[in-house]
Amino acid sequence: MAIDTRGETAGKPSGEKKSRTTPALFYRQVVNELRKVIWPTRKDLVTYTTVVLVFVLIMVAIVYGLDSALGWAVLKVFGGS
Repeated sequence: MAIDTRGETAGKPSGEKKSRTTPALFYRQVVNELRKVIWPTRKDLVTYTTVVLVFVLIMVAIVYGLDSALGWAVLKVFGGS
């Protein structure tokens, strides 16, 4: 269940001055958050990478095709060598 803090820092009264986080505390918090991450398996990672590369290649082909077609059309309309 989420707690609505209405823009205030959670757990601190609105009148209290904010203190800076020490580098050691920040590091511990980062490590703690990284432990919560569900890391993909090697198979998932290969699948995701393949999907992204195929998508990028398809988009490159579409952009190249449109660029070539529009370039050809502009040369036909305005003339060129």
